[in-house]
Amino acid sequence: MTVDSKRNVLGVLVDATDYAGATERVVAAARERQPLALTALAVHGVMTGVLDPAHNARLNSFDLVTPDGQPVRWALNLLHHAGLADRVYGPLLTLHVLRRFAEEGLPVYLYGSTEDTLGRLIPELERMFPALKIAGVEPSKFRAVQPGEDVEIAGRIRASGARLVLVGLGCPRQEVWAYAMRPLLDMPLMAVGAAFDYHAGLLRKPPPWMQRAGLEWFWRLGLEPKRLWRRYVILNPAYLGRLAAQKTGLWKAKPPTPAAERPATFAV
Repeated sequence: MTVDSKRNVLGVLVDATDYAGATERVVAAARERQPLALTALAVHGVMTGVLDPAHNARLNSFDLVTPDGQPVRWALNLLHHAGLADRVYGPLLTLHVLRRFAEEGLPVYLYGSTEDTLGRLIPELERMFPALKIAGVEPSKFRAVQPGEDVEIAGRIRASGARLVLVGLGCPRQEVWAYAMRPLLDMPLMAVGAAFDYHAGLLRKPPPWMQRAGLEWFWRLGLEPKRLWRRYVILNPAYLGRLAAQKTGLWKAKPPTPAAERPATFAV
């Protein structure tokens, strides 16, 4: 699918794309040493933009925003007749991209999460993709960036020879990180959400039928009710209500102008 299609979903610009189109965009940027910021948004990710106009403006500056959740794909089809047959799920998109990078010998940098998770993740990625070159690994510091530290992080990543950074800091921290670091790095930055945990074997994937039915949120709520209940019990109905308002024209859902200024601070 040709990727030329940002569409307004509740004021957040989401690309009507598929796995092949998104993967090709990332690989092309890596080959050409071009900066590119990508995130895969489910309902929670879209709603972070709806509820925070400044973050919405950051999301609207991303080069590629894929419909991670089925309800976001449904919104693209309902509002814009996108005709998407499937979502572009972050953890699966990660595997599509890594397969291509392994085939082409393009090194990858892993940024975020914990040392324990990364320690479990790397052997799994090497098992799936024996030819994959991991240029560097850096766990999250779980704090705000210090003066000049962003430049140091970018220097380490560039010096590693990496041509892609996978960012696993959780939503919305990873999107802010990718937005803030894009001007400092000549390579794609992919905010991949729970992909690190899934591929490290720390999160169980829901059955395929639940994924197709858009019920992954229910599965994750059952696994982590204390942490996620607010996200799903409050934000899911709010998403549906706003989607109905946008569809019927009761709410124009005007997208904010894409942001251009780097944030004064962000999580690293």
